[in-house]
Amino acid sequence: MGKKGDKFNPVFKGLESMIKVHRESIKDSEPEEPPVAEAAPEPDDLFNEAMEGITPLADKGLKTIPEKGKNLLPSNPMPNDKEEGIAHLKGLVKGTIEMDIIFSDEYVEGALSSINPKIMKQLKQGKIPVQDHIDLHGLTKQTAETEVRNFILNSFKTGKRCVLIVHGRGLNSPDSLPVLKERLPVWLNRGAVKRVVLAFATARPYDGGTGAIYVLLRKR
Repeated sequence: MGKKGDKFNPVFKGLESMIKVHRESIKDSEPEEPPVAEAAPEPDDLFNEAMEGITPLADKGLKTIPEKGKNLLPSNPMPNDKEEGIAHLKGLVKGTIEMDIIFSDEYVEGALSSINPKIMKQLKQGKIPVQDHIDLHGLTKQTAETEVRNFILNSFKTGKRCVLIVHGRGLNSPDSLPVLKERLPVWLNRGAVKRVVLAFATARPYDGGTGAIYVLLRKR
């Protein structure tokens, strides 16, 4: 038993100090209040802050490039051979093109309506002497057209009447299509060449057959 002047039973001696220590430990373990987050700046404020001190460029007639889209068309569409061929056929129907043309996989011919049938027959039979020739093998369409135009005009200037154009059968072309053969009737019937060509026809076998054509030119 404790002394007479003690306020508590010895069993509880030191209890008060233990309680004090326990309260302090609870206080230390309590989570701190989270800091108050600042309000996020508005997008316009961020833009204005980023552009501060920047001087806008003066408008010098610059054009805005439109965004890419499925419905936008190129300003200069690529030439379409099929459309050109259709336009050529429409010209024949309307009478704006004077030359009558026959075309198939094996044969091609064309002639002005005013040409003598006997002369046309001689041309198709290979009876008009060939005075010069050009070979288009290995050339692209663009290069071949230029070569044909120059060849025809030079032949006319030098007084030649019948020449031979070897265009090939297209066996080495993509899909084995005779691309140059299909384009020749168009090339021979437009521009300056049109004014000097009277007729043309698929050559005889000994002159190249379906891989070449005779071309009859006007007299100077």
